[in-house]
Amino acid sequence: MVEAARSDARLSPVLTQATSVVAARGEGVHVYDEAGRRYLDFTAGIGVTSTGHCHPRVVEAARRQVATLVHGQYTTVLHRPLLRLTERLGEVLPEGVDRLFYVNSGSEAVEAALRLARHATGRQNAVVFQGSFHGRTMAAASLTTSGTKIRAGIGPLMPGVVVAPFPYAYRYGWTEPEAVRFALRELDYLFATVTSPRDTAAIFVEPVLGEGGYVPAPAEFLTGLRERADRYGVLLVVDEVQTGFGRTGRFWGHRHSGVRPDIVITAKGLASGFPLSAIAAPAELMDRAWPGSQGGTYGGNAVSCAAALATLDVIEEENLVDNAAQMGERLLKGLRRVADAHPVVGDVRGLGLMVGSEFTGPDGVPDTGTATRAQAAAADAGLLLLTCGPYGNVVRMIPPLIVTAEQVDAAVEIWTDAVARAAG
Repeated sequence: MVEAARSDARLSPVLTQATSVVAARGEGVHVYDEAGRRYLDFTAGIGVTSTGHCHPRVVEAARRQVATLVHGQYTTVLHRPLLRLTERLGEVLPEGVDRLFYVNSGSEAVEAALRLARHATGRQNAVVFQGSFHGRTMAAASLTTSGTKIRAGIGPLMPGVVVAPFPYAYRYGWTEPEAVRFALRELDYLFATVTSPRDTAAIFVEPVLGEGGYVPAPAEFLTGLRERADRYGVLLVVDEVQTGFGRTGRFWGHRHSGVRPDIVITAKGLASGFPLSAIAAPAELMDRAWPGSQGGTYGGNAVSCAAALATLDVIEEENLVDNAAQMGERLLKGLRRVADAHPVVGDVRGLGLMVGSEFTGPDGVPDTGTATRAQAAAADAGLLLLTCGPYGNVVRMIPPLIVTAEQVDAAVEIWTDAVARAAG
């Protein structure tokens, strides 16, 4: 006899939603709710739907793969989509960074990168930067400083994590060169006082702070990290979970600086919405991972790999990296015009289609209330956005890479009205 199912199950109350929209379908840059209302989606699933919602090429690739092989566990059997994807990623990864390990989420990839760095160097400590976001699993949360909500109440956290300042020029009230000099000087001080380079396995850095407020890392800062990593034999790990796959107007965010990382972490836009992530490292480095230290049930899923292959095709054939650069510049200019008209928006910054507007009061104090009202007003008017930053006072725009000039202009128009309403 089958027991009657209970009907009072609910989502966790801790899992809050940024909007009240119940999405029924998505198409390109738009999502539609159950009543058929259309919204411009400038969240892209937090940077995931890189080729837009339900791109026909991605849908067809996934459909074919579902009918052929859904799951081929890749420590048991190999499958062709995984092998082809590995070859294709070798074409876009930095030269020599050509050995890959696949998992499902950004957090898992971060943990894998940390494990590899510790195995490869025989050292324990990791340097991260203030405002960093690397995930919510235990080690990844220990590396995360974008907000206490990720770390609070779960201690003790993993030891060996050292936090250095990030060159967040607007926060400090400095020029970018001043902020870079300060951040590198403080990193040197940490190496002298807190973590000996001989105990330091890796430096983890995002080319653009994500949850920390959409703050690009200046090229001079990344160059300084590379110099110190080389000097001390420390690995430079670049977290491209949100910045990779064309998001910043280059295929990888670190390419704006010309710096070559030792380990690259990728996820989010990799498979246009299907769960897939990876780390990449040179063969000599990956060979130092201890036997049995890499694995997982769902990593390198066949359907996700097929979607990732189609994503690469679409990015290349539709010139989406160039489009991200061009539309990102158009978006940045439009948002700066809004800021010029409304002093409550203290700073607008970003790279490519990863742009944030920071709300501050006349005294420079973060203005979370106005940012929240502006985000809600935009949603009411048909533009979906998210907030970020330690105080939730940065509103971010991350549309799919297929976004057009007309759609950018429509978003800026809605945003103009939303900020005016929020600012009162």
